[in-house]
Amino acid sequence: MKKRFFLTVSLLLFGLSWTNAASATQYSTWNAIVAEMSVVLNSSYEIYLTGNIAQSKEMVNKAYFDFYETLGVERAVLSYVSGKRASIVEYRFAEVKRLMTEQAANRDVRLSLDTLIKMLKEDADQLDGKKETGWGVFVASLLVLLREGFEAILVVAAIAAYLIRSGNKSLTKVVYKSAAAAVAASAFLAVALQKLFSISGAGQEMVEGFTMLLAVAVLFFVSNWMVSKAESEAWKNYIKDKVAAAATTGSVAALAAASFLAVFREGAETILFYQALLADTKDHMGMLWFGFGVACLCLVVLFAAIRFGSLRIPLRPFFIGTSILMYVMSISFAGGGVKRLQVADLVPVTHVSDIATVDILGIYPTMETLLPQGALLILAVASFLFYMRKGAALKKAAY
Repeated sequence: MKKRFFLTVSLLLFGLSWTNAASATQYSTWNAIVAEMSVVLNSSYEIYLTGNIAQSKEMVNKAYFDFYETLGVERAVLSYVSGKRASIVEYRFAEVKRLMTEQAANRDVRLSLDTLIKMLKEDADQLDGKKETGWGVFVASLLVLLREGFEAILVVAAIAAYLIRSGNKSLTKVVYKSAAAAVAASAFLAVALQKLFSISGAGQEMVEGFTMLLAVAVLFFVSNWMVSKAESEAWKNYIKDKVAAAATTGSVAALAAASFLAVFREGAETILFYQALLADTKDHMGMLWFGFGVACLCLVVLFAAIRFGSLRIPLRPFFIGTSILMYVMSISFAGGGVKRLQVADLVPVTHVSDIATVDILGIYPTMETLLPQGALLILAVASFLFYMRKGAALKKAAY
């Protein structure tokens, strides 16, 4: 079963890499792609000077979706530079469009475009300067899977450990099946986006954004459900009666949905990243798969550490810790989901100064991402305090 699964994923990755390579054969270097992007961005400014705001913004979108995203520049920056850098460049595109929408002074739009082009050239110089080595390919492959799989493994392992600690080990199979279904759905989505539907770059961002926001709602519900059980050790029959009853109703569906969405949210993106790596790697394909295998091993170790290590943690701290993890994940997904909708031009971008980008936590320097995260944080703290006080009262009544 496992061999068949990995073979299927491998074939999908190779098929997708061929599509990507075919679309990028006319460019021999990253600087060649950026040079073409610069022409498109400069033309957007010329159009802006004529007063055609809609068409000038459309040209900026063309530079982003048809070049920066489709030809793999974004993924290369994520893999070989940093996630923070990719996020900063993404917001530079959004900033140019914001200025155009507000019909800012010509010099302000020009300055913003020049800053963006300069950053793109800096990244291209850095990428072109990285001579392909076996260990370089290994590290890139390793980091892609670790970065994309880390959050999903945390969620699935935490949910499985929770079910075991709450006396519902038999229900873990539902969570595992949901995760496996998400892997299959991710592979299908990656193929569909690239080959079947030819969906626009903005459409891909919308799919990812709405998936992440749906995951926010599910994870927040699950985190509340978990923290509400934190005092269960204080009541002799609580796990046997209450948790079992909850787990056989709607709650297990929520846990399965959380597992599915966490994996699905990362899966398609992971496949697309490997698509770019497979297309770019020329002489060290074996090291790419070596990095993939080591990353899989690391994720398995992480899963086992959470899944089995949790059995040594006292019940109450474990339940509280797991619920906090879910709260943090929901807040992170909220930032990432809104960010993708911003890239798709569905949500405006209002820059906030003095806020650093923390990509792993989904923190970005815009009002639209920070406000829902702040609201979720307040709700999380309020829910946590409410359930802690309720649990303390029930514990006191039990004695």
